[in-house]
Amino acid sequence: MRRMKKNVSANLWTGRTDHTERRSSFRYHQIVELIDLDKLKTSLDNACALIGFECEEGVRRNQGRLGAAKAPNAIRKALANIPWKLQDGNRIVDVGNIICQNEELEEAQESFGNTISDILSKSVTPIILGGGHETLYGHYLGVRKHIGKDASLGIINIDAHFDLRSYEDQPSSGTMFRQILEHDKNSYYLVLGIQRFGNTQELFDKADELGTRYMYEEDMHEGHVDVIISELNEFIDKHDHVMFTLCTDVLNAAFAPGVSAPSPFGLTPMIVRTLIRTVASHKKTLSFDICEVNPSVDENGRTVKLGAYLVNEAIMAFLGGNNNDIST
Repeated sequence: MRRMKKNVSANLWTGRTDHTERRSSFRYHQIVELIDLDKLKTSLDNACALIGFECEEGVRRNQGRLGAAKAPNAIRKALANIPWKLQDGNRIVDVGNIICQNEELEEAQESFGNTISDILSKSVTPIILGGGHETLYGHYLGVRKHIGKDASLGIINIDAHFDLRSYEDQPSSGTMFRQILEHDKNSYYLVLGIQRFGNTQELFDKADELGTRYMYEEDMHEGHVDVIISELNEFIDKHDHVMFTLCTDVLNAAFAPGVSAPSPFGLTPMIVRTLIRTVASHKKTLSFDICEVNPSVDENGRTVKLGAYLVNEAIMAFLGGNNNDIST
């Protein structure tokens, strides 16, 4: 199958330069390596690969606000100026974007899945920049292809919504987890940040039917961190591998107005950062995606910048491992 790939311009990776030789003064734009995925033929140790999914077809089908397809490059631009905190021996590469053309969502997801599998086969950790949350299904296809059909896969989603809608008519950004759970008996689902009034009773019933574990948004606060981390560790321990996804509409709109489905309720960035540090630093976690950042409706780039900082947290946790501080 053809890969719907687009390389990234080096112009995205620019920013302040404090020093040209001292690595301790470097920022992302001085560290990142732009590499064509097809030329990434050897395994890389201690490396993360940025890969974007320029797609919002699933959001369109789900009647959401359009604009998320612009997020991968917008997040790169915001990430470029963040200081790089890891020592020599850790690498960050950028292999470009997979694009969705002519409303061909299913084809784009399949192409994206093949790309994720390719990255994992190089012993590199994919850091995925969506796109609408339909990004997750392509992400899943790649992880499942990599680990095989018999491995137990835990899927951790930080999200206000279950995304367990019917896909009988067509898949969208609201159907992915139901698609997975109804066809893959070895996949299991945990959602953190569910809003009571962001999901119909039918979706709660479907979540229970499919064995979904979830925590409500009002229980996800700083005073509850020990319980949340205990729930995460219990879930992770039960599975061979974990994939990790963040839908930014889980954040309170005061912090993240530029998302496809904003909410006056939601999680604080501090809690989301703690969740990312906890899950991404675990040795079973293979990959991470961030979805639903929408630059077209953002206010002064606030959500894009927050998204970039959360991506940085994931990269630091993956490459720093269990040495990463997971306190709030």
